[in-house]
Amino acid sequence: MKYLLDTHTLLWWWTDDPQLSAHARKLISDQGNLIMTSAASAWEIATKHRLGKLLIGGQAIARFNELIEADDFEHLPITYLHALRAGSYAADHRDPFDRMLAAQSALENLPLITCDSAFAAFGNQVVW
Repeated sequence: MKYLLDTHTLLWWWTDDPQLSAHARKLISDQGNLIMTSAASAWEIATKHRLGKLLIGGQAIARFNELIEADDFEHLPITYLHALRAGSYAADHRDPFDRMLAAQSALENLPLITCDSAFAAFGNQVVW
């Protein structure tokens, strides 16, 4: 099965954060699953680190590709179709990173591993 990680899920995985649910941890660690990480997560980590909202961001930025490859995750680039979908969502949810992840999840038919209930409003399949 293929899954897309929300940014907080990716960071919690990397830091072994206890907030990561046991079910999410099992899905991510299952070698039979293909775990996708979005370019939007790299963008979000870099942005939040620059704004001082994410302390771990510097380490994650410097080693992003290395960490992704070490976990055998796949990169999901942002395409113009993703951008058009993200831009077409109603203005209720203003977070551009969530909008992009929601668009990618929908267009690529990838369940999103997240605890963020906002994705239900986009109609995404969410697992936690």
